[in-house]
Amino acid sequence: MQHDLPPANTAPGFLWLFLSPIGRLGRKPYWLALVLLWIVIAIAANMWVKSLPPETDLAALQMADFLSSNPLFPFLFLAITAVELALVIKRLQDLGLPGLLALLAFVPGINIIGIFVLGFVPGNTGPNRYGPMTNSYYRRS
Repeated sequence: MQHDLPPANTAPGFLWLFLSPIGRLGRKPYWLALVLLWIVIAIAANMWVKSLPPETDLAALQMADFLSSNPLFPFLFLAITAVELALVIKRLQDLGLPGLLALLAFVPGINIIGIFVLGFVPGNTGPNRYGPMTNSYYRRS
């Protein structure tokens, strides 16, 4: 008996993990990718803090100070935001939820709580409309 399921990619690579919003993503690769992003942010922030004059009041610094301190930091911030958004979309889709809910990641308060909740809630077992299983996606025929 032939099933009419679309062909699937059940072994996507790193480009899919970090750049594509298509498919389903399990909790383990979600956490590993987020930790990698946070390490990149921490390295950039550490480099920036070490470049400040010693008399700088660190408590008074804001995100705008960070972004304006180096012409590459805004691009780094945008790239990290895009990657994090792709991860959140795929994680939502693993739960069977629409990726559009990822826009809640831009709402203060909800963003931090949501990112952590997504990392602990198990995904759908078996296929859903976004992929045949966790860490996969359907291909267009």
